[in-house]
Amino acid sequence: MKIVSLIARYLLGLMFTVFGLNGFLNFIHQPPPTNPVAIQFFVAVGTSHFAAFFFAAQVIGGLLLLAGVFVPLALTVLAAELYNILAFHLTLSPGIAPALVACVLWVFVFLRYRSSFRGVLAPRPVLQE
Repeated sequence: MKIVSLIARYLLGLMFTVFGLNGFLNFIHQPPPTNPVAIQFFVAVGTSHFAAFFFAAQVIGGLLLLAGVFVPLALTVLAAELYNILAFHLTLSPGIAPALVACVLWVFVFLRYRSSFRGVLAPRPVLQE
């Protein structure tokens, strides 16, 4: 499981780093979505420069995973990214397979670092006095 988690961490880090950088540099060209609502969404997010925050979080999270530092922080940030990616593909654009692959990789990495999330996932966390 240790090797699977390591490979998943590198693949997930590479995936988010490349696609996050693509958001800034546009080196992987994609056809526009066919759904008119998805086009409106992209126009609004792109025109307002709101997308830069998503892409920056992807690059930072991906680089943290590749470097192997602050991995729980990277997993937390990328969980929010994955949620947004899944929500977009479930509601506005078909083709959810890459998002599901990223989610599976995320789970493999999370399982290795789950002890770091013990307090976050506790139903009644212990408070410091």
